[in-house]
Amino acid sequence: MEKSMSKTQHLTFLAVLSAIIILMTFTPLGYLRTGGLEITFIILPVAIGAVILKPVDSAILGGIFGITSFIQCFGMSAFGATLLSINWFLTLIVCLVPRVLAGWLGGLIFSALSKIDKTKIVSYIVTCLAVPLMNTLFFMSALVLCFFNTEFIQGVMSALGATNVLGFVVAFVGINGVIEAAVCFVAGTAISKALAVAMKKLTVRA
Repeated sequence: MEKSMSKTQHLTFLAVLSAIIILMTFTPLGYLRTGGLEITFIILPVAIGAVILKPVDSAILGGIFGITSFIQCFGMSAFGATLLSINWFLTLIVCLVPRVLAGWLGGLIFSALSKIDKTKIVSYIVTCLAVPLMNTLFFMSALVLCFFNTEFIQGVMSALGATNVLGFVVAFVGINGVIEAAVCFVAGTAISKALAVAMKKLTVRA
């Protein structure tokens, strides 16, 4: 889709999606926190970016998401604040790298699929489902690699009743990952399709 955009349109979309990520970070739109659940919907603009922009742009959006996630660790997220108190650098890695990878790989997936999927519908669906799933997978992988042996994570693991790494990942992600993936899948596909139609009309008029 990005091939039909002018440079101005391209930069405008990138700026708008970046602004949406920042807005969602500091308003109730971005996070649903209730009880022990902390569900984020900020992966949605990253998935949309993976569809309508280039892989490097969706990686940038993922990076912005990651930076805002790190900012959340400074008192806005109890879980993140605890990780930050253990090791700030590893916390930055856990917040940033998974989101950059999810955005970049999502863009590559859409680019590859769109070459053989003429209607683009399958490309939208697969990308908008893959991005949140990769985000969850990479985040949990980074969390386990960086913090699994800490007293904090071992305590969380014990509280969840998990006896091994896989059990911890499944119990920790639980409903959070399912809701995030479902929202991104439904909303991301619909918004991406609408934007594709709008961009096609603008291109024709131009």
